[in-house]
Formats: sequence, C-alpha cells, structure tokens
Amino acid sequence: MKYVYTFLGILGFLAGSAQQEAKIFQNFKADKANSILPDFSYVGYHCGERPLESKKNVEVFDVINYGAIPDDIISDKQAIMRAIAAAEKAGGGIVFFPKGKFLVQEDTDSATSIWISKSNIIFRGSGSGKGGTELFMKNPLKPADPEKMWTVPPLFIFGSKKGERNIGKIVADSKTGSFEIMVDKSTGLKENDWIMLEMKSKDLASIKLDLGNHEVSPAWKSLNENGIELKMYYQVKKIAGNQITLVQPLAYPVNSSLDWKVSKFNAIEEVGIENIAFAGNWKAPFVHHRSWLDDSGFTLVNMRRMVNSWMKNCRFTNVSIACVINSGANISVLDCVITGNGGHEAVANAGGTNILLGRIIDEASMWHSVGTSKTSMNTVVWRVTYPVTTCFESHASQPRNTLLDNVTGGLMQNRGGGALVNMPNHMRNLVMWNYTQTNDAIKDFEFWPSGSIWWKIPNPIIVGFSGKETTFQKEQVGYMESIGKFVTPGSLYEAQLKLRLGRLPDWMIEK
Repeated sequence: MKYVYTFLGILGFLAGSAQQEAKIFQNFKADKANSILPDFSYVGYHCGERPLESKKNVEVFDVINYGAIPDDIISDKQAIMRAIAAAEKAGGGIVFFPKGKFLVQEDTDSATSIWISKSNIIFRGSGSGKGGTELFMKNPLKPADPEKMWTVPPLFIFGSKKGERNIGKIVADSKTGSFEIMVDKSTGLKENDWIMLEMKSKDLASIKLDLGNHEVSPAWKSLNENGIELKMYYQVKKIAGNQITLVQPLAYPVNSSLDWKVSKFNAIEEVGIENIAFAGNWKAPFVHHRSWLDDSGFTLVNMRRMVNSWMKNCRFTNVSIACVINSGANISVLDCVITGNGGHEAVANAGGTNILLGRIIDEASMWHSVGTSKTSMNTVVWRVTYPVTTCFESHASQPRNTLLDNVTGGLMQNRGGGALVNMPNHMRNLVMWNYTQTNDAIKDFEFWPSGSIWWKIPNPIIVGFSGKETTFQKEQVGYMESIGKFVTPGSLYEAQLKLRLGRLPDWMIEK
C-alpha cells in the first residue's frame, strides 16, 4: 500500500505541477477566517502532528500465554479476553498475537462482543498479509431486533463504557476557528480533559447555514422534528474561570442562544489496532437491505468514546461492515485494505470529530465505501481508492465538513445511504479535492436532483476533478474550480497541515 501511495503521489504532483495554485487555496492562505474552505489541519491522531505510536518498552500480553492456540479447531475467544483483562488490569500494554489463524466466534462461543475499554492498550498482530495474524469470525452475532437490519453488535468494541457527564451551557458566541468558549460553569473540568459540545435546534438560520436555499422535505422527519443536531469533541487546553481554551479550533459557529450543552467526555486514549487481518464469514452475494445478515451480520470493529488513537496496517476480508467510529476525536485509520466478498460498509466516521481515514483500499467494492455519516465533523478521506462499482459513503443523519482528498473511484448517486427520515445525505461542506472518477462520464451530474429522494448533498465544493469528462449542474455546486484537471496543492490536507506546522510531519513523508 505504501507503493500505491507513493505512485499516486507522484502522479498527483506531475498532474498538478503545471497548474497554478488553486484560487480557493490562495484565498484560504490570505484570509482563513473568511474562507469557504474548512480547516482540516487538526485532523488525525494528535492533530496530525505525531507518528502513530508503536510502544516498545511496555509489558506484552501474548495471547498464547492465556490459552490461545493458532491454527487449531478450538475457539480462542476466551483466551483473548483473558489477555485483554490482564493488560487492562496492568494499566496498559500490548495484547500480542503471533502468526497464525485465531478463532474468535465459533459455534460454542456466546454471541457477545469483545471489549477493550481501557487506555494504553495496543492490539497488535504479526502482519495482516499472508502468513501474518488472522482473527476469524465464523458466526455472526445476533441483532438486537431482526427487523432493524443495522442492530447486529460489532465483534470487537474499542472504547470507554462510561457515559458523558453534564457540565453546563455555553453563554457567549464563538466563531468557527475560535479556540475559546465561555460557559456558565466549569466545575469538574481540568486541563487535558475532553468535552462534548452538543446542540439541537430548529433554528431556521442554522438550517439555512447548512442547506443554503434548498428546502427541507416533509419526509425528513429528523430534521423537521429535531432540527439541526451537532456533537463535537475537543480537548481542554486551559481553564480560566469560566473560559475554556481548546486544543483544536471550533469547526462550527456557536450561537449561545441555541442551548449549546457542554459535557465531560469520558474516553479512552492511546489505543492502537495494528498488523491484524480481521476475517468474517460473509460469502453470499450482497443484497442491500435484504436482511440483517446482509447489512450488519459480520460487523468486525467499532470505535466509540476514544481519542488520540489509531488503526494501521489491518485487513478486513468477507465482512458486512469493516470499521465504524461512532464517537470520539483525533483518530487515524491508515494503510488498511478491504478484500474478499463485498458487503455493506467499508470504513466510516459515524460521529467522531477530526477523524483521518487515509490510504485505505477497498478491493471488495463495499456497497458504501469509505466515508461519513451521522454527526461526524471534520473528516478527511485521504488518498483512498475504491472500485469503479461503488462510491464514497455519505450516510445521512447530518455529517459535516468531509474532505475527499485525492480519492480515486466511482461517482454515483445510489451509494450515499441513509433512511429517508434522516436525509439529506450530507450537510454543509462536502469538499472534493483532486478527485479521480473511474466510472463512465456523467453529463450534468446532480447533487440535489429533483427526481431522486435518496441523494441530496447541498452546495459541495469541487476543486480539481479529473478522470472522466463528467460535468456538473452549476447551480447545485457551492464552488467549482478546475474541472477536468488536477490543481496544486495536490493534497488539501497535506497543504493545510504544512501551512499550520511549517513543514509536513515525519509520519507523512515516505522514508
């Protein structure tokens, strides 16, 4: 996958080197506060500033020592859970898997999830390729409600089991990009804590901020009854009285009249998942919404209430859903691949803030490929590749600020996702930067088609679209530049990160 990334990077450079710098990026550099481009430079593990940790001088909990035996016919689930419990009791460490196939959901196993719920745990295998570590899920877990096809629990859950604790309310306005919020009380908070900012309102100005001049359909029950819904997660840098200074800037403007709530966010941190193949037993031809087995039967990994954590160098084969991030912040998923039989979803941010999904290859052609849903905020889908037969996920329930940066794959209207009651597919600030389309050209592609109820994205920003001679309905695009050829900078995420730090971080530079 590193070779692919390097090759694509060279192509992007060659294609863009003859072009002038994009006007929209020039405007961002000159006046970031008033730019229509979101600032994605705080996305990823520790705001993109540090390499993904590979802890060395910590205790190792080899699953073999807890009863697991690779390549036999006996379940290893209980042994793995014992190794996890020992690592959590010790305050952290590496739960290590040697080479071989480990059975994690056999006929004799209870249909329950495996939890990793403490900080400083690294779930590490011996490679995700041939001859490495494979965790094999033979049987699906059972849905909470078979009529609700999305209710099968994931086999592996990484995240805190503790809920949020209410702190107070925001009492003063703050602009997008601000690092300060003013609250009515800050009791119970301290530096380096994480907080959740939450708002739900039917305020018409807020709806217009997201949708522009587009009208709300009567069929969109959630938006009509609940209005705008936001959840954002930030780390506390400093507290002075009732003023809180954040580590990451606000990605959405705060109007204090709209009942913004502040809660202490209980999350685990410094958790890693690396060098493992997660294999399901999904072998049937996929049919969208045919059954719970199709849609979520083999759901492998879920991340929730987790911050400053990562997944890298993992493979998902024959799965319904590979990996979903439900909540949390500053998580990086890098250098992963989805193979085998196509299923429902690849890798998605479904509610986190400042999430990086990078250098992921979807070879299986999942029905919804890499993308976003629910209250995700500031997601970068970076140098991701998927087949001509699928498209990025945009699964409704109010995702915002999604950057598709150097993405290569299909472009089609029927792969966004989401129930009609939760539409539109995306809210404000879907940005496509140097997107390479691989399916057939489409004349006057629509993001807000009058003839479709299943595909609605308001006013996207499209810069450097290439690969096919597709054209767009201009009145449905918020901003459009360089259709038919790449622009510089080749990667918006890389350029914004370099602009903020003064250089590209070491982890991003190929060695």
